[in-house]
Amino acid sequence: MAQQQGRGSAMAAMVLLSLVVLHFELAQAATYTVGGRDGWTFNAAAWLKGKKFKAGDKLVFKYSPSFHNVVKVSRGGYNSCSTPKGSKFFKSGKDMIKLVKGRNYFICSIVGHCQAGMKIAITAV
Repeated sequence: MAQQQGRGSAMAAMVLLSLVVLHFELAQAATYTVGGRDGWTFNAAAWLKGKKFKAGDKLVFKYSPSFHNVVKVSRGGYNSCSTPKGSKFFKSGKDMIKLVKGRNYFICSIVGHCQAGMKIAITAV
């Protein structure tokens, strides 16, 4: 019986430790407004300079949905300014997107906007 209690205590301790680690990781996530006070606009890549991103950080894209959008694309979509099948579209004007580990690519799919610099590529560690 004492051995079963020991196992139960160890299991409870592991669950508690997992929750503490998860809480710590979530508390460490940062939130960034893409483009700063100018929001999601042309020449957005300049805003990236000097910033380091982690998986779990959140990007907030603020823009007028009448004129812009945000599309999470693949590397190929980023390089060609196109929206391959499976691309995720955001259109609210105040989109919050969580970064995943590795490269994250975003463009505006309105004709000519990506080509004019409305795109960013972010590496999250």
